Amino acid sequence: MIMTIFSALVVLGVLVFVHELGHFLLAKRAGVGVTVFSLGFGPRLIGFKKGETDYRISLIPLGGFVRMVGENPGEEVDQADKERSFSEKPVGWRFAIVAAGPVANIAFALLVYYLVLVVWGVPTLTTLVGGVKPGSPAAIAEIQKGDRVLAINGKPMKHWGDMVEIIQGSGGKPVLVEVKRGKEDITREVKPEEIEVTDIFGDKHKIYQVGMMGGGEMFSLEVGPVEAVGMSFVRAYRAGEIIALSVYKIITRQVSADNIGGPILIAQAAGEAARHGLAPLLDLAGLISVNLAILNLLPIPALDGGHLFFFLLEAVRRKPVSMIWREKTQQMGMALLLLLMAFIFYNDIARLVTGGAQ
Repeated sequence: MIMTIFSALVVLGVLVFVHELGHFLLAKRAGVGVTVFSLGFGPRLIGFKKGETDYRISLIPLGGFVRMVGENPGEEVDQADKERSFSEKPVGWRFAIVAAGPVANIAFALLVYYLVLVVWGVPTLTTLVGGVKPGSPAAIAEIQKGDRVLAINGKPMKHWGDMVEIIQGSGGKPVLVEVKRGKEDITREVKPEEIEVTDIFGDKHKIYQVGMMGGGEMFSLEVGPVEAVGMSFVRAYRAGEIIALSVYKIITRQVSADNIGGPILIAQAAGEAARHGLAPLLDLAGLISVNLAILNLLPIPALDGGHLFFFLLEAVRRKPVSMIWREKTQQMGMALLLLLMAFIFYNDIARLVTGGAQ
């Protein structure tokens, strides 16, 4: 329990800090005054003041904020602070300052993924066969549990992923599978069969398989520092793709909104990851960081994406959106966020009560 709470606070605290630091640094770079840098909302708990900025930790640990001079619509700013006012900066600077938070989260995810890949590598199944589905092509070819796949079509197999790639790319054509059984090397012709599978979103796909199951034997696949750069971007892209698709599926009601989780679910995931080591915890932090970036970019007025939308409109129209319209949409956006947060907490608590979340 203590590990779960501690892991969640560390992960969420770091991600919120990174997000707000992005806003803060670019605001400073643009010459905008920053009066508060807060982790959390509500009453101030502890902190210190340096220059004009109050660096603080606040009571409610569900986010954070950077308060800039002149950031609120209609805010009165002293004449002496006009040059340091957020609202007085060109629309390009305002757009960049707001976008810097999500961008910082993406950059953090890339850094974390790179570190995990270079230091720990990729946890990967070996080619040990842990079982064979009865009646499958592998069973017909007399592949057995305990066999170790050496090569397919003459190509050496280093790990389970190599096997999946060749079999799924076979188009159903027979493949020659070479296995080691005890001290004996055996080669069998296996014809992959086409099956239909359902992914986590309920979508159906057709793939080829032979009916072999992994034996659970793992090793760490080493990744070079140069190769890790490209793999980090691929991981971040795939994480973003899954998150964006999840949001779309929930909005279009193809996936139940009951799957939405909040701080409690994140805490449970962080605690579980921490029990398996630092690498899984960092990997989870990268995923949540991408999640935070994408959700903040949704065009909801109270989020970064809502502000960015207004700035884009301003750039196209060459004049700001009316103050009244902005204030009304901000209020609607805040109300929507509060309702969403209430629903998320309800889901989290319901999972705890029903045992749906482990």
